[in-house]
Amino acid sequence: MTRVPVADMHCDTISAIAAARTQGRNAALRKNELHIDLQKMKQAGYLVQNFAMFLYLKGLEDPFTACMEMIDLYKQEIAKNQDLIEEALCYEDIVANQKQGKMSALLTIEEGETAMGSLEKLRAFYDRGVRMVTLTWNFQNSIGFPNCLLKDGTKAPYGIPNTEQGLTEFGVNFVQEMERLGMIIDVSHLSDAGFYDVLKHTKQPFVASHSNARTLCPHVRNMTDDMIKKLSERGGVMGMNFCPAFLDLEQDYDKAVGTLRMVIDQIKHIIKIAGDECIGLGSDFDGIAPHAELKDASCMPLLAELMEQEGFSHSTIEHVFYKNVLRVYHTVLHR
Repeated sequence: MTRVPVADMHCDTISAIAAARTQGRNAALRKNELHIDLQKMKQAGYLVQNFAMFLYLKGLEDPFTACMEMIDLYKQEIAKNQDLIEEALCYEDIVANQKQGKMSALLTIEEGETAMGSLEKLRAFYDRGVRMVTLTWNFQNSIGFPNCLLKDGTKAPYGIPNTEQGLTEFGVNFVQEMERLGMIIDVSHLSDAGFYDVLKHTKQPFVASHSNARTLCPHVRNMTDDMIKKLSERGGVMGMNFCPAFLDLEQDYDKAVGTLRMVIDQIKHIIKIAGDECIGLGSDFDGIAPHAELKDASCMPLLAELMEQEGFSHSTIEHVFYKNVLRVYHTVLHR
């Protein structure tokens, strides 16, 4: 089959580059030993990659400033490589970049607490070019509660879904301000109760940028069938996460092994319950343990090839690989 453009809603590559430099190792976006670099992306036919600014909050006194500094690194790396990639703030920018033979980069944040409980800081992120925010990571914050891996200090194999604690009062204001600005709300990591709060208090499509189906792998980071149906009904998209622990039934995180077959099974299940217009890609590259077969960005065509061998129509493959994601961008992001 012809190469299919790739729209990936989530990676932690910029954070990984920043960490490498802190450790005294040379790392750059154009070429590196990480899951994602521009050369691997170009080889695989990428259209757009979301680059998440991820910050681990424990011990971090000023998350807002730290995030702005990471955004500076992102912008410097994009500026160095304008022969291959340009920033995009909306759907129209992605189309324009494609016409020039360039890939697009969309700036996102993974951890809403970088706004430090301030709508003013959220607006500052928007002005800096941020177009998607993952509301929580694995810690409770001013916006809401994540799904939890621990209960009473004892680690549960797949975690304990939080069905009681959702968005805070400020969190409701936060997501409504995101909608007003034209930012995409990302519910990956958010508690089950938080998902339904977002559904209740917003009107636009939103995403689960890197989450799979809990029916096939009961990890709390994955979504229930009802959540998937509700996301689809809203016009949202969930991105297939390649993290082995979110695909494999192996309960030991370190022993889980991801395969192409597991990703295909996820896609088939989601199509069965909600159709093919709510599935996208959210690799979580450079934030996950290695996937046994999707080793890095250059391997993305392998997924398209197996989908074709499994009888998926070319239309469905295109929907999964980029069209569904672009539809949400066209709907939500302001030009």
